[in-house]
Amino acid sequence: MSPAPLLRVEGLDVGFGGTPVVRDVSLRIDRGECLALVGESGSGKSVTARSLLGLAGPGADVSARALDVDGTDLSGAGHRAWRRLRGSRIGLVLQDALVSLDPLRTVGREIDDALRLHTRLSPAERARRVAGLLESMGLAATDAGRRAGELSGGMRQRALIASAMALDPDLLIADEPTTALDAESQAQVLDLLGSLRAGGSSLLLISHDLAVVSSVADRVAIMRDGRILEQGPTHQVLTAPEHEYTRILLRAVPAGRPRGTRLSAAAGGTASRPDDPAPFQPAPTAATAGPVLEARNLVRTFDVPGGGILHAADQVSLRVEAGRTLGLVGASGSGKSTTARILLGLETPESGTVELFGQPWVPLPEAGRRPRRTQLGAIYQDPLSSFDPRRRVGAILADALSTATGSGAGAGAASPTALLGLVGLDPAVASRHPSTLSGGQRQRVAIARALAPGPQVLICDEPVSALDVSVQAQILDLLDDLQARLGLGYLFISHDLAVVRHVSDDVAVLRAGRIVERGPTEQVFAHPQHDYTRALLAASPTLDG
Repeated sequence: MSPAPLLRVEGLDVGFGGTPVVRDVSLRIDRGECLALVGESGSGKSVTARSLLGLAGPGADVSARALDVDGTDLSGAGHRAWRRLRGSRIGLVLQDALVSLDPLRTVGREIDDALRLHTRLSPAERARRVAGLLESMGLAATDAGRRAGELSGGMRQRALIASAMALDPDLLIADEPTTALDAESQAQVLDLLGSLRAGGSSLLLISHDLAVVSSVADRVAIMRDGRILEQGPTHQVLTAPEHEYTRILLRAVPAGRPRGTRLSAAAGGTASRPDDPAPFQPAPTAATAGPVLEARNLVRTFDVPGGGILHAADQVSLRVEAGRTLGLVGASGSGKSTTARILLGLETPESGTVELFGQPWVPLPEAGRRPRRTQLGAIYQDPLSSFDPRRRVGAILADALSTATGSGAGAGAASPTALLGLVGLDPAVASRHPSTLSGGQRQRVAIARALAPGPQVLICDEPVSALDVSVQAQILDLLDDLQARLGLGYLFISHDLAVVRHVSDDVAVLRAGRIVERGPTEQVFAHPQHDYTRALLAASPTLDG
């Protein structure tokens, strides 16, 4: 007779206002086991996970035939019972540690709260426990005195895990814990989760990254429209999937898909396209295309609190060519975003220059750049934060079109409707607010807004890092289509090496503000010359685990 599972869920249903969100979900997690819950945005993954903590949300109607943790029936648990359970039996780690951690308090205080409320340890004993937890997560005991804003992304995520593990819960629920992390930080967090399992903790991992799932999970459950479509041992599901939707997700993964290969079409993508553009063709070669944006020897430093200097850009030189994509990769804090801000004219370097179409761009006063600013556009990681939430999409795009002076990508768009068609969106989207759109729709609107003034070069700063694999595939294909049709030059910044390898013609590797390696993408990935490049590649999870 097999031992009883740590967590058993049967027939879980969750609805809001009469609308079902999770439907008849059944799953189990054994002691020391990791179950991964995978699916696109809106599939019900996070609602399912939060329901296991009594945190489905205001107005949620939750029911289940069975819901128990270690034999304790929780199907009818009240608020007080859930409060006793949270932290002590089940811990929760969310995706965005910067939001989850209080920016006004030290991480030590954050961790101490659970100990103060749920244990009888003395202040001195709690302080030793906090220090021990931080050290077990690969942090220094002195980090207890630092605030979240003073830590890197990987350090914040480890501090959040330390807080979740303060009371030694039997089950840790990790909701997209590595999505926003670079390859090195991601590898550190995955190693940490593995060590927790080795210590006897069980793990429910919510993720859209199939490579991460392959490297961590014992079993995987595939979720869509609130239902579990398929579940089983990870290797079996990812190598011999039974459900067509699982096969669609796997075909959308960019790893191993050469430059120019469609992802969403192969994956059965259904995004509408205005004129069914021809399949993507390789971009022009350097022999027929000149630089549209070129930086030479950029230097930018920042003073570090407590003394010292941070070299965000240390003699950085790069060039973006018409119709081609330059990928820029590196760990958090390597200087990628600072370099992008300098190229956009939003940051002033101590030395170095930038030319746009062979003409001086940086350093110039903004008055000297303004007549040409429409030649250069940007697509950011989180479009929702860059939209005015009070305005409808049509008004946002109309504003962008009013600045058009160039002859580039969006100059021929006579209206917001035409722009929406250019990025494969229905004209009805113009009447909606950004907050009512899906992540993929918002990113398409962000691309449409970037194209509206008629740029010929786009800086794409982590444009797909927050998207699930199927929506990511659609956006990457869209960017390829637009480049082939409009001759755009891209600087594509990302921590996801598989994505960079798929979209880029050339790649530059940035470390501590200095480019340590550059060259044709396949050459750099297949035959890396620098130890740091090799370390990044080794840290990146793969589908084969």
